[in-house]
Amino acid sequence: MGLTRVRAIFFDLDNTLIDTAGASRRGMLEVIKLLKSKYHYKEEAEIICDKVQVKLSKECFHPYSTCITDLRTSHWEEAIQETKGGANNRKLAEECYFLWKSTRLQHMTLAEDIKAMLTELRKEVRLLLLTNGDRQTQREKIEACACQSYFDAIVVGGEQKEEKPAPSIFYHCCDLLGVQPGDCVMVGDTLETDIQGGLNAGLKATIWINKNGIAPLTSSPIPHYIVSSVLELPALLQNIDDKVNMSA
Repeated sequence: MGLTRVRAIFFDLDNTLIDTAGASRRGMLEVIKLLKSKYHYKEEAEIICDKVQVKLSKECFHPYSTCITDLRTSHWEEAIQETKGGANNRKLAEECYFLWKSTRLQHMTLAEDIKAMLTELRKEVRLLLLTNGDRQTQREKIEACACQSYFDAIVVGGEQKEEKPAPSIFYHCCDLLGVQPGDCVMVGDTLETDIQGGLNAGLKATIWINKNGIAPLTSSPIPHYIVSSVLELPALLQNIDDKVNMSA
């Protein structure tokens, strides 16, 4: 910890400020309903959604060459084909993809208590949203949860040369806000990107949101602080700044 107060906070978006995982699950449930009611699928509906979930988790966007709509429609097309056999059904795949996507975006909201927290924090420090992922996908989420007005700057990994955990994207964020890495804290739910990235870039502190109280792998990067909810952040920042005063 340097002897400076926190001047800026970098927030991750997915599963830190918005419940992306929950929204995705609701999207899957809508698709299951559609497949069962309109197309008379039985347990294959769940199997298809599980397969898509696995494909989504293995996605790798570099170098962002594929259009995300094509890529994700293909996940559905392959999952349907693998489960049902027969000819490929691109039309059904598109119907499933767009239903999943639109349901998911509807449920991507910033909770009122998170909005209030961001508003209060911004009176004291600069706030930046730093999210990895495909440009179109992340911009649609940002639009859906209407979070732009709460931040001084927004940085999407898919629009930069490198994503978290590369130090370059963190330095870019510092430049945008006119601060040094030692003035900033990173808040996020992913050890390999948010926490490792903050450590790589030499930020003042990294704060890991561990909602489910999971034990990290021994090989995982070690955050400076662990909280179970992003709403614990204001009290923790107070604590970090008090340490500065005591050392001073």
